[in-house]
Amino acid sequence: VQLVESGGGSVRAGTSLTLTCVTSGYTDDGHCMGWFRQVPGKQREKVALIGSDRATHYSQSVKGRFTISKDSAKNTLYLQMNSLQTDDTAVYYCAARMCHVAQYNYWGQGTQVTVS
Repeated sequence: VQLVESGGGSVRAGTSLTLTCVTSGYTDDGHCMGWFRQVPGKQREKVALIGSDRATHYSQSVKGRFTISKDSAKNTLYLQMNSLQTDDTAVYYCAARMCHVAQYNYWGQGTQVTVS
């Protein structure tokens, strides 16, 4: 199983960025996916989740600004980030798990997002 993120970069506050996570090695059926982020010295935090039924959940800090979506035909997960703030600066990771399992056991390598 592989998850490969892309789309990070350095942007100005108030602008938008879209992260992409291409998955391989498993089918989308029964899998839950999510985006997480981590700042050095802090714990990794949940950003947005999407279930196998495409139900979504967002952290309060990004609600209304970020949108998680997936294209099962392309095995791709997206995170559309609008109205970026300096506090959004972090390494962003995509992750996957079987929905009946509590822990996310598949992780990408991360992509840096810097907002100034």
